[in-house]
Amino acid sequence: MSLKKKLKNNQLTIGSWITIGHPSIVEIMSSAGFEWLVIDMEHTTIDLTMAQILISTIQSNNMKALVRVSKNEEVIIKRVLDAGADGIIVPMVKSKDDALELISYAKYPPIGKRGVGLYRAQKYGIGFNEYKQWVNNELIIIAQIEHFKAVENIQEIINVNGIDAVIIGPYDLSGSMGFPGDYHRDDVKKAIETVLTVCKNNNIPSGFHVIESNPEKLQQRIDEGCTFLAYSLDFFFLGDKAREGMNLISNINNKKDNNVE
Repeated sequence: MSLKKKLKNNQLTIGSWITIGHPSIVEIMSSAGFEWLVIDMEHTTIDLTMAQILISTIQSNNMKALVRVSKNEEVIIKRVLDAGADGIIVPMVKSKDDALELISYAKYPPIGKRGVGLYRAQKYGIGFNEYKQWVNNELIIIAQIEHFKAVENIQEIINVNGIDAVIIGPYDLSGSMGFPGDYHRDDVKKAIETVLTVCKNNNIPSGFHVIESNPEKLQQRIDEGCTFLAYSLDFFFLGDKAREGMNLISNINNKKDNNVE
């Protein structure tokens, strides 16, 4: 079943986040069973050239390649789509107008105003008609909810035709409320709950980027009804496992040293 159909059916789908710009990262993570990977172009040094390499590597490993673009802006959206991305995640969608704007950048006329380019997505000029139909039927568009104004306007945002799902960015959401990174505060948790409830009542897939690599944290979001879930990211998987191992070794040898004394 395609990712687009899973989203339409509000079925659980789990992916992860790529911040290290090297295809080996994708190849390693492809063995974990993710259905999709997000290339982060907002908070990393990944450029368009590397993004295209990562897109093709993700797709060649039987996953969908999504790109979190740097902002809700026409040029970056059409360039990553022309590079062949299966979908986009657009940050800081705060209103109905923002949602309508991103749809217009991603879709061709008469739905949107995306300019026609002939590049990798269009098979370098020989597959435009096929791609045009693919955009209408399979392109994935995710609005990132990471500002308190987006919470206030969540009903209007999800009502925009073409928005397939929303994903909550907990760090920026808490930051917009004056407490960056403190997303366990009661007021931030209430804002998150509002988004999840509205999405559930409207049968719209709600997502969450679970930063921690602890799988129990992901399961908590599944139990809350989230169906579009990003599970941690490349450097946390790498760093957390390394720290876990070194802490274990350190504790074992400290105990041995104490017993010797």
